Amino acid sequence: MKNEMKWFNRKFLFDYPVEMYPMVVERLRGTPARLEEKLKDLPEEMLIRKPEGKWSLKEQAGHLSDLEELWRGRLDDFLNGAGTLRAANITNTKTIYANHNAASMISILNSFRDERTRLVAVLDRLDLIQAGLLARHPRLNQPMRLIDSLFFMAEHDDHHLAVMTDLIGQ
Repeated sequence: MKNEMKWFNRKFLFDYPVEMYPMVVERLRGTPARLEEKLKDLPEEMLIRKPEGKWSLKEQAGHLSDLEELWRGRLDDFLNGAGTLRAANITNTKTIYANHNAASMISILNSFRDERTRLVAVLDRLDLIQAGLLARHPRLNQPMRLIDSLFFMAEHDDHHLAVMTDLIGQ
């Protein structure tokens, strides 16, 4: 089934209990393994194909790695008591200019795993009070707790994994 939902069209309700924090962290912890399983054995011509001028599989995976800096920065925003989270570059300049198609798939996967592992190591040291810290999301223009931000991140991961599944099936 083709993933037709555009990321920027998504709406979010952040109404689940903060006690779900460990499960959301587990979801984030598992993304590198799911990404590796999806992409590790595909031929290079499939990894760099850009159907309809959209991002290739390598660019999709590289984008996940590119955003780890934003996610870590937002975590710092929560922990430092910022009223508003730092904004994402919605033009995705970092991914557009990264030339991920020229990189090896293993280097993209390793970079993502390394960055995500560092982030999750910090999350593992937090408690439920910290998971409930509040700040405003700049694009959604709504308050969210740290756990909400992490859920948002996990949904973003899954969005791109679903897009990759569609690309593989084409």
